[in-house]
Amino acid sequence: MKFKNIIIAALMIALTGCKTATENTLSYFRNLGDAPSGVLSQDKTYDIKVVPEDELTIMVTSKVPEATAMFNQPQANYSLRGEYTTQGTPRIQSYIVDKNGDIVMPTLGRINVAGKTTSQIEQLIKNKVSATVKDPFVRVELMGFYVNVLGEVKNPHRILVQSQRFTLLDALSAAGDLTEFGERGSVMVIREEDGKKVYHRMDLADANIFNSPYFYLQQNDVIYVEPNQIRIDNSKYNQNNAYKLTVISTIVSASSVIASLIIAVAAR
Repeated sequence: MKFKNIIIAALMIALTGCKTATENTLSYFRNLGDAPSGVLSQDKTYDIKVVPEDELTIMVTSKVPEATAMFNQPQANYSLRGEYTTQGTPRIQSYIVDKNGDIVMPTLGRINVAGKTTSQIEQLIKNKVSATVKDPFVRVELMGFYVNVLGEVKNPHRILVQSQRFTLLDALSAAGDLTEFGERGSVMVIREEDGKKVYHRMDLADANIFNSPYFYLQQNDVIYVEPNQIRIDNSKYNQNNAYKLTVISTIVSASSVIASLIIAVAAR
């Protein structure tokens, strides 16, 4: 009876340990502890800087629309977004940033915008237009960009981002969150910086990721969720079993052929 109780106690401890390990492995922001509420510090510098091949929409106007017409592309009765416009109302213009980081605007000519935020580009264009127009209004927007989510997520795919404030958590949510086999302590963000591919590993168990410069995503970022050890072990196990089955199947096939030959020879 005493031996039986010892076995039961050991099993309970083992099961409890497994449960705790599973919870710690799958949960996010574990270093927050059990506090019911709190304040998370966060880096708010998430303004995206324009890079070549970005598409910008730019509108220049003023109290006298005719005065700024020369800074916009030729008028039409509909906008690039399919929205009809009234006479004298400038439509939103679309510009592709070339490989040198430039756009070419009517009257203003070539303007270098690479490495600048949309707010900085607005001010740059406004300063140029102000030389001939009083109190111009300039609106610049980034049309959108793509990020890729790969690895151990439920729906890996390329995501079209139509906001300048898009986080790592937004991307993982759009991909259906991590699978149970995703390594939450090592989510890799790959980014192009100064012509080089750099990477940074993010620990989703650590609430300090909110302060990381990689928390807010940028154009063409790649998010890769690595497989955890369970997935790796299962893969090795499946590969070994598949190899064994192939070997067994080959042996059985060979044996069958040999047996058929023996029977054929014996029949003669």
